Amino acid sequence: MSDTLNISNTQVIAAQGARAAEGGVAQLRRWLRPAVWMPTAVVFVIVAALWELVALTNPYILPSLGAVAAALLDDPGMYWQNFFITLQEVAVGAGAAIILGYAIAVVMSEFEIVERALMPLIVLVMVTPVIAIAPALVVAFGFGMLPKYIITGIVVFFPVLVNSLAGLRSVDPRARDVFRTLHATRWEIFRDLRFPGSMPYFFAGLRISLPLAVVGAAVAEFVAAGTAAGLGSLVTTSAAQANLEVTWASIFMLCLMGVLLISILAIVRKRVLWWSDGEPTAQ
Repeated sequence: MSDTLNISNTQVIAAQGARAAEGGVAQLRRWLRPAVWMPTAVVFVIVAALWELVALTNPYILPSLGAVAAALLDDPGMYWQNFFITLQEVAVGAGAAIILGYAIAVVMSEFEIVERALMPLIVLVMVTPVIAIAPALVVAFGFGMLPKYIITGIVVFFPVLVNSLAGLRSVDPRARDVFRTLHATRWEIFRDLRFPGSMPYFFAGLRISLPLAVVGAAVAEFVAAGTAAGLGSLVTTSAAQANLEVTWASIFMLCLMGVLLISILAIVRKRVLWWSDGEPTAQ
């Protein structure tokens, strides 16, 4: 069965890989055209001008962009040190939630009774405000990194689970019937049909989850700060001291983290989903 399903697999992968490379070059050329990048640049210029206008007339509300840049350049080591602490929380918390969410989705897709048993509890946890859970986690696990990992994971878990489950169940019944006609095992159906078919949905879930992971890590540092470490803690400390330049410089670093994660995800998606031209809507 496995040999039958993998006929000419190497040639197909090579052809699709070449197609993906050509598509990447075409995409780069498209983005270099002024008609593509100019609207975004204009919007950013307008936002920057409005920011400077507000900062000029209301310096106690917003610092100027120059002051924010000066704060970043004044002590870049402090920002990068806190950046990597927050990134560690995102990587560990979100990584564990992504693996667990997909694994549970696989079990639910295979055994409907598991979904009926677990989904109400999962929904109950998801609708509980994470800020309300954080103090209890601090009491239970202390002021270390574990509560922050858990809070970040809770925020990420549900979108991954729901989208993965939708993808695993989106298999064409006719394709599944063909596999059964060929006497494919449950593992072969999952490996060659369900798993590839779920990947567009899985990556759609990640596009929601990764920005939420940054939010979750920052919220965890707000509520379960413990030792003052991480960009969220830096935002809280500087805001309490009315140091708007450091506050907004820290927020800028959080935005940078989110942009980097989404950009890396887009690159990985193009590599993994070389056979897919579109992306389903996140559930």
